[in-house]
Amino acid sequence: MNLNIGLEGSSITRPPFFDENNYSFWKTRMTIFLQSLDYQLLHIFVNGPRMPTRTIEGVVSPKPKNEYNDNDFRMLQLNSKAKHVLFCAVGPNEFNRISSYDSAKEMWDLLEVTYEGTNQVKE
Repeated sequence: MNLNIGLEGSSITRPPFFDENNYSFWKTRMTIFLQSLDYQLLHIFVNGPRMPTRTIEGVVSPKPKNEYNDNDFRMLQLNSKAKHVLFCAVGPNEFNRISSYDSAKEMWDLLEVTYEGTNQVKE
């Protein structure tokens, strides 16, 4: 009997490691870990990053990078931080599966669909 199940990654500074087994257990631990780092990180995983926009005459469009303010950079940095945490939490197989995506939400969603299925599959 393996008594080390779940112990890999048991650290307050290192994300729980996903070994492609017991996704629900890992997802719960990862959710708490993200909240402990920065509560907005979980928001990035669930809702996606907030891309900087501007509104001119009622039309919302992407904000040019030279107009980014400190809050815009913080939100973009949170997505990068979320991606980094996820990359640190998975092995090479999952890294290869998710690394082509730009947002942590897309990566998180792919893992969720892969290991839990779509809503139709769950029902």
